[in-house]
Amino acid sequence: MNESFGAVKARVRALDAQLSSEQGGLLGNLEFARALSKARRLLRDGDRTREPTADLLSAVERAESLGRSVVRST
Repeated sequence: MNESFGAVKARVRALDAQLSSEQGGLLGNLEFARALSKARRLLRDGDRTREPTADLLSAVERAESLGRSVVRST
């Protein structure tokens, strides 16, 4: 697996943990859940031997941004 792809995979795992965390209050945030779902889908369909695509990186960054904004508002 490409190292960059592995790093993106770790970021998505952290977002998964944040979504399932009751402390974060993210379970009820539909927009965050949808952004994370899109990132998961792109990750699953991506080529692990190459660099992550711009679409994948953008989806992960959007999910991270939404996750941060929800945590701040709780």
